[in-house]
Amino acid sequence: MEPQSWPEPAVEVARAVRAKYSKREVPLPVAVRDRFGELFADAEFACAFRVTGPRAWSPGRLALVTVFQMAENLTDRQAAEAVRDRLSWAYALGLGLEDGGFDHTVLSEFRSRVVAHHLEEKVLDLLLARLKDMGLVQAGGKQRTDSTAVISAVRDLNRLELVGESVRALVEALSVAAPDWLAQVIDVPGWSRRYGRRIDSWKMPTSKTRQDALSLDYARDGFALLKAVWAPGQPGWLREVPAAEVLRCVLLQNYTRTTARNGREVVVRRNRTDEGGDGLPPGSIRLTSPYDTDARWAAKRDTFWNGSRSTSARPAPPRPTTPPAPHRQPRPKLRRHTVPDTTGRPSAPT
Repeated sequence: MEPQSWPEPAVEVARAVRAKYSKREVPLPVAVRDRFGELFADAEFACAFRVTGPRAWSPGRLALVTVFQMAENLTDRQAAEAVRDRLSWAYALGLGLEDGGFDHTVLSEFRSRVVAHHLEEKVLDLLLARLKDMGLVQAGGKQRTDSTAVISAVRDLNRLELVGESVRALVEALSVAAPDWLAQVIDVPGWSRRYGRRIDSWKMPTSKTRQDALSLDYARDGFALLKAVWAPGQPGWLREVPAAEVLRCVLLQNYTRTTARNGREVVVRRNRTDEGGDGLPPGSIRLTSPYDTDARWAAKRDTFWNGSRSTSARPAPPRPTTPPAPHRQPRPKLRRHTVPDTTGRPSAPT
């Protein structure tokens, strides 16, 4: 790919656009080209393309197509068709009436190259740099932080369900990765009855005695399965199965395991210290789902949720003597929602 400057809008296209919008507001693609010109230079994306090879479509103009595509919520096919049949898009991209555009698969290939070369934020950075040069955005002063609850896309599990589902998740993973090995270390018919369906899909016992007994059964099954995985002589890669580490953490966070004087192993469920138990780990590290290890329980005033927290900052209102001007909005940061809003505030952008 050889970086080239964008061509000026074709004369016949520009004439048609001016005639159509002489008495009304021009569409976004026309306004972008008139105001910014060549917004995304090809050279900014050169690292994602080879120097030699078949001729490719301009990566800078493909980046602009993806912006218009997102603004209008178009599919790849619809965006490629808009390049061919919309005068406003042809004007913004510097295409002539006879230009056939590109196949819709080019957009998917372009996005793959952008992700592979870590250029996901290049378009936004270039746009912000241009806006700053034109004086349309400025550095902020004091920042006010706020957070938004990001709900995890997993079902809320109580501690009993969490342990059982964590055991089931490892059984499912090993049944795919090492079915023959798994059949040698567990009673397949018995475990299938207990872990064949999701733990949250059947009704839990209502009495506390039965719940405690079931909880210990889950724990003993989990410890036995992990013991087999970590046993000497077993394939080392079994320990690298993500579900194995998740189950290990869940068991450590919810149970204690000791050996009595007679050599018998004793498994006890953890409880809060104010209830006479051994205590539970803090919410910042306690797992709440075997399928989303970043999700945590948290509370903000009267709101409780399981997920994460998106923290953003906005500039404080300017003083009366400061001329009003748009401020660059810092990008939201996803963070553990057990961290207070006042901790680690984003610094003012420059």
